Amino acid sequence: MSVNKNIVSELNALLTISSGLNDDGGNTRFKNIMLKVMRDICDTIDQFDVTDEEFWQAINYINLLGERKETALLAAGLGIEHYLDLRADAIDAQAGNAQGTPRTIEGPLYVANAPLSQHSARMDDGSDNGEIMWLHGQVTDIDGNPVADAIVDVWHANTLGNYSFFDKSQSEYNLRRRIKTGADGRYAVRSIIPSGYGCPPDGPTQALLNQLGRHGNRPAHIHFFISAPGFKHLTTQINLNGDKYLWDDFAFATRDGLIADPVKVTDPQIASQRDINQPHTEVNFNFTLCRASDNQQELRSNRPRALQA
Repeated sequence: MSVNKNIVSELNALLTISSGLNDDGGNTRFKNIMLKVMRDICDTIDQFDVTDEEFWQAINYINLLGERKETALLAAGLGIEHYLDLRADAIDAQAGNAQGTPRTIEGPLYVANAPLSQHSARMDDGSDNGEIMWLHGQVTDIDGNPVADAIVDVWHANTLGNYSFFDKSQSEYNLRRRIKTGADGRYAVRSIIPSGYGCPPDGPTQALLNQLGRHGNRPAHIHFFISAPGFKHLTTQINLNGDKYLWDDFAFATRDGLIADPVKVTDPQIASQRDINQPHTEVNFNFTLCRASDNQQELRSNRPRALQA
């Protein structure tokens, strides 16, 4: 049932006042954004004949989403965060900008100021009996030249799919490190193979996904921020090939060019060189950075993050 056509003038007046467009104060761009959002909400209520009960259930859902701190998780699960990447890709393509390693979503679980090491580091604290992983690669520019002094900021989940800081059972900055590359642009870390995971089964994000008939699972993956003076900041993550959810990630983060092939290493000489001295899994992944046109492009987005000043 559509009733908006019968109250068009009243609705327009209401939205103009509520969005502040008839007042001089405030931010004009923000006012127009709010006007569009509120009009779309009213149109949706009208188009689907949303009942008062359904409306207040939605309001209560938003309250619960905030209480559980899952708003960013839902943004990923609905594909909105992935859309931001698609839009940024389209802007770069239209401008004819060079394409390096593909960007993909950051997710909500980054923690700032992880320990910084030169060239290599160990990420795990030894408490998780997971499969040992040797993760390494090189940071280059689009011409293949190594990028010195790049910061490879890497974080991932443990074998239970949990992240330190948010999982209080883990030690501080477990499975989180920053590595500064040398003149050869190379980085290396010893860690453990992360596990994929799902949304909290009792949380509001999974409740919404259930209504959509969708699962809330992610494949095993590793997050990265890559930054270097004079280069565009890169936010990305790699997925590990062979995971059942590789191309069925509820957060839409899997992209061509961001899939790593784990390789079993049994050669004792290689293991000894890495000070591992036992069979392990090697994950090799290189990153290509693009030159920044201004200083702002060197910086990551200014979204709220844990322990970020």
